[in-house]
Amino acid sequence: MTPAIGKRVHMEPQTIHREDIVRWINDFAQVVAVNRDHLTELDAAIGDGDHGVNMDRGFRAVAAKLPSVGDKDIAQILKTTGMTLVSTVGGASGPLYGAFFLQEALSSAGKEELSLTDWIAMLEAALNGIIARGKAAIGDKTMLDALAPALQALKDAAIRNATLAEALTQSADAAQDGMQATIPLVARKGRASYLGERSAGHIDPGAASMYLLLKTAASTLASG
Repeated sequence: MTPAIGKRVHMEPQTIHREDIVRWINDFAQVVAVNRDHLTELDAAIGDGDHGVNMDRGFRAVAAKLPSVGDKDIAQILKTTGMTLVSTVGGASGPLYGAFFLQEALSSAGKEELSLTDWIAMLEAALNGIIARGKAAIGDKTMLDALAPALQALKDAAIRNATLAEALTQSADAAQDGMQATIPLVARKGRASYLGERSAGHIDPGAASMYLLLKTAASTLASG
């Protein structure tokens, strides 16, 4: 149906700009702050009990750094985020989330905006970086169990010619399903692996924070 003349038609954004990346990371810093205690409780059940605290400290530091690189290209913004996390976040989260953003930076070198195809390539690079850094596999009860299905959902959405908003939403939904799927798994990596069978029955805290990161991407980036 042709829109009535004079009515404003809302067009969904189909690209992600530098300013959007900054908003995404800043928004996630706020989401982490709100969910700090929840993430810590999840980690207390099977880990060191510091995931929420560590992530909050790291992303507060990132938020403080972002104004200094807000006028740089996307790669520089992501690189600064990754390096800040590596230097400020304790435990396994710093190196792994650092690898996530540093690999995204390499994938987006020189770009001022990203298409859905670019976003997929960035997340694939991030996933491979986490695998290389953490020596984990899908099914080991880690953040990969949220990230991998989210990436596959993006690829499937692209094949269907979905809009950017649709693809990001489907990715976040898949990440949530992946997070929930860690509950029955027995951890094979990290501190949780020390518990053996007792690690089953709990959500993996890294998968939970990864879901929140991708959920924030859907809510922030899809709105333009």
